[in-house]
Amino acid sequence: MRICVVGCGAVGSLFAANLATLADVDMWAFDLDDAHVKAINQDGLQLRGVGEVIGRPHATSDPGELPPCDFGIVATKAMHAGAAIAATAHVFADGAVASVMNGVGNEETLAEHVERVIRGTTFPAGKLLAPGVVQWDVKGETTFGPFEPRPLEVAAIEPLADACTRAGMPAAALADARPGQWRKVIFNAATNPIGALTGLTHGRVCERPDVRALVSGLVDEGTRVAAAQGIELDADPEELIDHAARPDVAYGHKASMLQDVEARRATEIDYLNGGIARFGRELGVPTPLHDTITALIKGVEASWH
Repeated sequence: MRICVVGCGAVGSLFAANLATLADVDMWAFDLDDAHVKAINQDGLQLRGVGEVIGRPHATSDPGELPPCDFGIVATKAMHAGAAIAATAHVFADGAVASVMNGVGNEETLAEHVERVIRGTTFPAGKLLAPGVVQWDVKGETTFGPFEPRPLEVAAIEPLADACTRAGMPAAALADARPGQWRKVIFNAATNPIGALTGLTHGRVCERPDVRALVSGLVDEGTRVAAAQGIELDADPEELIDHAARPDVAYGHKASMLQDVEARRATEIDYLNGGIARFGRELGVPTPLHDTITALIKGVEASWH
């Protein structure tokens, strides 16, 4: 089996490094960061933290060097997905591509360029420390399932889930992957931008009753938008938020949006809070808190220019 990770930031690197340890997987990594690619090819892709791994995928920044692949895992930032899959779509002419990106609407982006799309959601998290070196902060599960407009059989998705599980990234192939995806979207949209606006880690966000109440308000709005689509979440986001705040889970983890704000990079706000608000407008569900948070993050981004 040949697998290609498209976008080897923190999350993509977790998949690429772990999958590269499997003898029966020919692992490739595509990323535009030449220094990162060079380091991976020279010294391997090194994970530190909750998992200590050195994987040795083939890495390249030239899409023309990629061979045909059975599966792709797209792990770019959501706003870069279109360009990334446009450059690499030829690799997956006979394969299937999974999104593990934050937010909603990513599968639709992939489907503009490839025929077989897998709906994916992943909870592991980390951050890039240096070229070829990634801090693995949070372990977690991944779910894969059919993308409803052009659904694959679950049996066709199971080999990817099985490979991830054997590599130390527990994954499951489900008949309906939307409950897990919306659970994570709601989780991220309720916590990531709050961390980005306050500078607080996940645990510290949850320690303040006033801020934690705002998080709950965002969860409530997101849950109503999911329910309007007939989606029953597979777990309570409130419980997951409190669980992640524990010292032994993700108390000190800086959300990816906070990392983006600190680096003055564009955030994924349009695909998180903005995405929930967009669905809300289409379904007639008010989302005033998500609208407000979206405006505030966009104001932060505007302050950099």
